[in-house]
Amino acid sequence: MFPDADYSGRLDRARALMDERDADVMLLSVGADLPYFAGYEAMPLERLTMLVVPKDAGAVLVVPRLEAPRIALRGGAFEVWPWDELDDPVGVVARHAGKADLALIGEQTWSRFLLELQRTMHRTRFESASAVTRQLRMRKDAAEIELLRAAAAATDRVVAALDGVAFGGRTERDLAAEVQRLVMAEGHDIASFAIIASGPNAASPHHEPTDRMIEEGDTVVVDFGGRWHGYCSDTTRTFVVGEPSPEIAAAHSVLEAAQAAGRAAVRPGATGEDVDAAARKVIDAAGYGDHFIHRTGHGIGLEVHEHPYIVAGNSEPLEAGMTFSIEPGIYLPGRFGMRIEDIVACSTDGIDELNRSPRTLHEVS
Repeated sequence: MFPDADYSGRLDRARALMDERDADVMLLSVGADLPYFAGYEAMPLERLTMLVVPKDAGAVLVVPRLEAPRIALRGGAFEVWPWDELDDPVGVVARHAGKADLALIGEQTWSRFLLELQRTMHRTRFESASAVTRQLRMRKDAAEIELLRAAAAATDRVVAALDGVAFGGRTERDLAAEVQRLVMAEGHDIASFAIIASGPNAASPHHEPTDRMIEEGDTVVVDFGGRWHGYCSDTTRTFVVGEPSPEIAAAHSVLEAAQAAGRAAVRPGATGEDVDAAARKVIDAAGYGDHFIHRTGHGIGLEVHEHPYIVAGNSEPLEAGMTFSIEPGIYLPGRFGMRIEDIVACSTDGIDELNRSPRTLHEVS
């Protein structure tokens, strides 16, 4: 599922950052850090899988023997060390880690394995590996951006197909199943999620589809995504069944302007909070400020939510290669909701828009 990449180069860059922090070893288990550095995703099992990356030695992927056939060697970036059912995998990891004063460990590592490692490596101090991994993962190379572009183009094709689909008289759950079918038909490896939120349910940003029947006049928030060769897609468009009411049409015009303002604010040197403020200012001025109840965006890559976050308080400057969503929303409890979401990349001269489907209010039957 994961593409060929310079995994050895990624590990070398990680070691350089480890050296800056006086870290002796990095330990990565479940989560997206492992596929970034090894091109392999560990199944979330009770059996330990862990990539051991010493600062001054070769990386070793400690893996249950029954999982070893799933691993591609990735040009010798790491050695595979299978362990058997009666082995002590924590002990194996500790031996490969060596006498480490400081170990950086993946944030999504199961606590039971961290606790066992702390008991076994009792002289070692453990800190989060995100100090290293986020610095590398949130700056995408050209190949990663092209995978995200292909994933976004596939979701744009799904939106185009939905323009010809009847929404009225069917349940949210039924429409969610159709969206996921279309995601797969357009080439994704996995259809990860489909939020279908109609009528008053659309005022809940992360609503789970129900058996509610979609009715004439409803706004329908359609937020969906999948994985394309390991990289994520995520887009949202708002549909309306029949002709929109003047209030809905006016609110969506505000939302379009806010989303456009957020996109216009993207450039190297701007911050996540700058982009958030640009979108939020438009919604505030129109009187909907109390109804925009979440951040403007999130990073995307091997995870659908990762760094950088487009939110007040994030003063980290954007750089070329950072990829993230811009997704302001307006939510009126008990009445209706709406959201527009695009995936974009910060480029050397501004913004590279990966999603390009129409951002207008989509009228359907």
